[in-house]
Amino acid sequence: MSRLLLENRISARNDKPYGPGKIIYWMNRDQRLVDNWALVAAADLAQKTNRPLAVVFVMFDGFSSLVFNQSNPIYVRLGQGLRHVLDEARRLGIDFSIERGNPIEVIPALIKRERAGVLMSDFSPLKEIQAIKDHVNEAIDIRFLEVDAHNVIPVWMASNKAEWGAYTLRPKIQRLLPNYLLSIPEVKFLGTAQIHVDQSLAAWLDGLPPLPTPEAAMRSFIDERLTDYHFRNNPNLDVTSRLSAYLHFGNLSANRLALEVQQSRHPSEEFLEEMIVRRELADNFCHYNQNYDSISGFPDWAKRSLDAHRNDPRPYIYTLEELEYAKTHDPAWNAAQTQLTKTNYMHGYMRMYWAKKILEWIPSPEEAFKTALYLNDKYQLDGRDPNGYVGIAWALGGVHDRPWGERAVFGTVRYMNMAGLKRKFGVDEYVDRWTIK
Repeated sequence: MSRLLLENRISARNDKPYGPGKIIYWMNRDQRLVDNWALVAAADLAQKTNRPLAVVFVMFDGFSSLVFNQSNPIYVRLGQGLRHVLDEARRLGIDFSIERGNPIEVIPALIKRERAGVLMSDFSPLKEIQAIKDHVNEAIDIRFLEVDAHNVIPVWMASNKAEWGAYTLRPKIQRLLPNYLLSIPEVKFLGTAQIHVDQSLAAWLDGLPPLPTPEAAMRSFIDERLTDYHFRNNPNLDVTSRLSAYLHFGNLSANRLALEVQQSRHPSEEFLEEMIVRRELADNFCHYNQNYDSISGFPDWAKRSLDAHRNDPRPYIYTLEELEYAKTHDPAWNAAQTQLTKTNYMHGYMRMYWAKKILEWIPSPEEAFKTALYLNDKYQLDGRDPNGYVGIAWALGGVHDRPWGERAVFGTVRYMNMAGLKRKFGVDEYVDRWTIK
């Protein structure tokens, strides 16, 4: 393992002293104990300084307006992933606890109780997470380190600015990729792991339905669907990876997935482009553009164009309730929304169409962005994620895109319509499948 490459993944949130006590890894975005650079960094420091290591996950009671509910599919999926982490902890002999509450209170109290000397956490570019970490940082008196364990190339190493698009980030990633796309060392401790689960969560976690392990889900995609990935934009074919939730919750390492695809019988360049370049472009945007969750983050050309067409007549106007319950005139849009609410997943190609129609049917770009985010984050298993923010910003505001021909409402933002869907795939089959009979 290259010492320099590991250090390049670490960013210090403060310059407070390293204490003599336990190292705490506050697991957040990357919910796994294998193929995890944040855990590797914490274990490396523990070994060098001869100190114990413990990992903690804090179950939020609410995040991004999502309130904890034991039957909510998003929290169920989160819990299922944590069940695998508990199994990993026992197998690897790593002390692991699941706490519940507000991390602003839980983490400082844990540090004080354990007399910890160093706090580590995995990296997320989202403002809400960064604000929580800022509060924690103010409340502790020990060194706080952050490790990018989510991206193949750490976001601050890939680029030092917000990129215009994939075409500007791609060469930077390609230049660095051979140095960073490496096998991640396994962390393993001798002895029996100390496991603690908050009493209010223990029975709930034990009762959750089983979920395929990240390894099994990855192998299913690579062995059964990767060879047909070039048909991915056809929603009627089951050829997508269906790994977005595994990647979003950090159950599966993007680094590991990329290596496995590269070494497979069908090393799809299309998949690697989307999984590395496009995915890390989303983190780049959210890291360097603090307006990623509003139209203020749109490029200037799109803001000017949308503003010029702000008062254009809309062919249809729908309320949030009508959209949420798929009560529009458009059968393809209704089918996509129904797929979303019934399965907590929407095919990626339809998600682009879905978002663009919200812009067309809502009175203002601001309200359209807010509506699309609400529906995406409420229902998508991979919502509340840089990919979601950037995907909607691309559809509504031309982020990482270019100006197109001018038209009503959209201005020069790229347009999509039903005729385009019909040219692309058998949309009637898709509609029939997802229309409530």
